[in-house]
This record gives sequence, structure tokens and C-alpha cells, in this order.
Amino acid sequence: MPEFPRQSRGKYERFRNNYKCGIAGLLFGKKINERIRETLMTAAGIAVIFLGIAGCMEKMLTISENKLLSGSSLMMIISLALGAVLGELLNIQGGIEKFGAWLKIKSGSKDDNSFIGAFVSSSCTVCIGAMAIIGAMQDGISGDIATLAAKGLLDAIIICIMTASQGKGCIFSAIPVGIFQGIITVAAYFAGSFLSETSLCNISLVGSILIACVGLNLIREKQIRVANLLPSVILAAAFAYLPFNI
Repeated sequence: MPEFPRQSRGKYERFRNNYKCGIAGLLFGKKINERIRETLMTAAGIAVIFLGIAGCMEKMLTISENKLLSGSSLMMIISLALGAVLGELLNIQGGIEKFGAWLKIKSGSKDDNSFIGAFVSSSCTVCIGAMAIIGAMQDGISGDIATLAAKGLLDAIIICIMTASQGKGCIFSAIPVGIFQGIITVAAYFAGSFLSETSLCNISLVGSILIACVGLNLIREKQIRVANLLPSVILAAAFAYLPFNI
């Protein structure tokens, strides 16, 4: 088992990269007009949607005897349905928005109407997904930060673009990144050996769907409460331990 203090390296690098690129995006965003900002927002949304679709298809589709087969559909539907109900009862999205409102006041951004939306969408983008979850687990179990490093580079680019189009609320996504990755890493450090390959695959599949939902929020007016779907990821992992396949 790796030395525990080493587990913070990957998360610290992502925190620092997101913050720096957020600042760069904010400075860049001030120099462009509204039309370009809207196009950047659309571009970011499309990119995030296809990142999510790619991750989902990777886990759902398999090739057997020269045939393309899909699986885990029932698990995905049940996880999302039950997770949505649980998330709405807990109102996770509301909690994140309250935290965003607090950050808005503390950062002197009272007049920034897009602050909370930018904070929530960027936080969900960088915290949810296969690479974020699996990378943190690898960090906790073996001390391997390669996946987190690659994810950090992608996040830096995405946060830079999102900050330029949405504003400085995106910069503060560095905070939930540190908290979220820290919790997963510590949990994996102590319990990672109990997670099966199937549970990790389910986490990646459902997490990728939530990433696609974040992308949809960036390009359409009606918003999906993605944070309230987060329990779906936990349920997806739990379904791997049922005595029958769904």
C-alpha cells in the first residue's frame, strides 16, 4: 500500500491548473465580444457532450463474433431513475447552488448574474466522469497519478474556455475538485481493493452520461439538475454486487 501523503499530488496539480487556466480564461474573456463568447459556450458544450458520449459508448458497446453488441442498458436506466429520485429528495443541486451563492458574495461578484450557473456547470464538468473517478481511485490504491494528470490537462483547457464564455464563477470549480477528489482518494485508499471491475465499469458508464448532461446544459436554456443525478453513480457501483445481472 502506498504512503498516504503522496495521494495529494494529483489533486493539487488539478487544483492549481484549473485555477491558473480559469484566470487566463477570465482575462481572455474580457477582450472578446458577446457573439464570440456565445460561440465559445456552444463549442464547449458540444465538446463536453461528446466526451460524455464517448465514455458511455466505450462501456456499453462490445464487439463479439464480428457483431456490435450493447449491454448494461437496464442498469443504466434503473440507476438514473432511482438516483434522480434520491438526488431530488436530498436536493444536492440546491446545496451546491447555496455554496455558489456564498462564494459569489465572498468573491465580490454580487452583480455577476452568471456566477452561480458557471460555478455549478464547471464543477460538475470537472468532478464527474470516468477519468475523474477512476483516476482518484488509482491514486488512492496504487499512488498512480497518470490518469489524474491527463484529466488535469483536459480540465485546464475546458475551464479556460468555460471561464472565457461564462465568467469567473468557473474558476472556483477548483474547490469542489479538491474536496471531491480527496474524498474518493481517501475512500479508495482504505476500501479500493473491495471494488470490482464491473463496479468501476458501471461508475464510468453512468458518470459519462452525467458529463453529457452537463454539456447539454451549456447549449440549451432548460437546465438539467445534474448534481441531483449524482446518486446514480453510487447506485451503479452497488448494482455490480447483485447476485444477478441487470
